[in-house]
Amino acid sequence: MSLTSLMVYVNAYEAESERIGLAGALADRFDAALIGLSAMAVRPPAVVDDVGGVDGMLMLSEIEDIKAKLAERGSWFRSVAASDRRRLEWRQAVDLPIDALARECRSADLVAIGQEAGRDMYSTLNPSGAILKVGRPTLVVPPKIKSLSAERVVVGWKDTREARRAVHDALPLLRKAACVLVVEICEPSEKRAAEEEVRDVVRYLDRHQVRADSRLLPLEEESGAKQLVRAAQDEGADLLVAGAYGHSRLGENAGASHRGPNLLPVLSLAALRRCA
Repeated sequence: MSLTSLMVYVNAYEAESERIGLAGALADRFDAALIGLSAMAVRPPAVVDDVGGVDGMLMLSEIEDIKAKLAERGSWFRSVAASDRRRLEWRQAVDLPIDALARECRSADLVAIGQEAGRDMYSTLNPSGAILKVGRPTLVVPPKIKSLSAERVVVGWKDTREARRAVHDALPLLRKAACVLVVEICEPSEKRAAEEEVRDVVRYLDRHQVRADSRLLPLEEESGAKQLVRAAQDEGADLLVAGAYGHSRLGENAGASHRGPNLLPVLSLAALRRCA
């Protein structure tokens, strides 16, 4: 198992060269293709008369403006991507960003996106919504992060299908890591079961040529997601592997990571489940 293609989303109105460079370097590390994607949708048409007429010429003009803007972003993407130009690809779509990414990511083993929501649904990708829709392992990159060594990795474990999928999808990166730590945060009453679970995860990883250690942490008053991020920071990790469970938990995982300038969550969404 390896990474053969990586897709990075490029917002139409944001200069995010750090994430593009990170994605390019990661693609080079795995000798993978790098696919850049950007999209913008036409906003709801203006009504120009009392019977609901639409200014068709205005819409056509806006579509042409969008295509020109996206083509400009494509040229910019090629200029800043660190990947071998022979393995670069650019895609653009006049569509909602979230729908374009959900459609086009069929071509990628891993999708890299930004952490923060931007202007609106017509011109900017919302990370929470995207992660729940793409069905691909997703690397959420906080702002200003320029590189990803993935030398020290923390795996946030909970015995759910999302976490199991995240561990499996992260195997290409975990094999290259120098230190992998499987962390489960649990209540005291769950300790015995949690010990067995993390032992199984460590054995699973060992069978895939990944050496890992494990640690149980007692649940504190703050949310488990924030505690997991803090634990990863304390370990000096530059990559966090965790399942994404829904909008609110995703927000906790991704939103808390900005406090650690080298922390990059990986969230796998092959199996989805919404919960509060």
